[in-house]
Amino acid sequence: MQTHEIQLHNRNEQPTAVVEATLPVAQIGPWLSGQYGTVAKTLAAHGQAPIGPPFARYHPVAEGRFRVEAGFPVATAIEAADGVRPSTLPGGPVAATVHIGPYDAMESAYGALASWVHEHDGELAGDAWEVYLTSPAEHPDPSTWRTEVVQPYRIH
Repeated sequence: MQTHEIQLHNRNEQPTAVVEATLPVAQIGPWLSGQYGTVAKTLAAHGQAPIGPPFARYHPVAEGRFRVEAGFPVATAIEAADGVRPSTLPGGPVAATVHIGPYDAMESAYGALASWVHEHDGELAGDAWEVYLTSPAEHPDPSTWRTEVVQPYRIH
């Protein structure tokens, strides 16, 4: 089992360009795989480019269902176009860790972040997101995939 080193950061709010869908857990992976190219093409068509790796943010809506935002950080807020809309990743304190391995084995990373926050008299403060540091297209071996899991929090 992977040991997760927790990193603490104080982030500024980050403008993003995203597509969004509400999906059951089983459909999220297949849906995500087609979305990043769509967002990148729309940005390019409007003279913009991502300023960082792709991410996905998961907002629980019901048991086993999430509203998923998939996209990229951008330098400035975008105008909505072709199904791509502006959003933000929140500013403030976050705890983060890097998971190495397949996406379906990330539960321990989320658990490590939640444990750290609770052990330090804190509480989770919003929905987490995943930053995909390794492209599966460039690195087909899932055991080499690197994903940063970021969790906003606050200390009491």
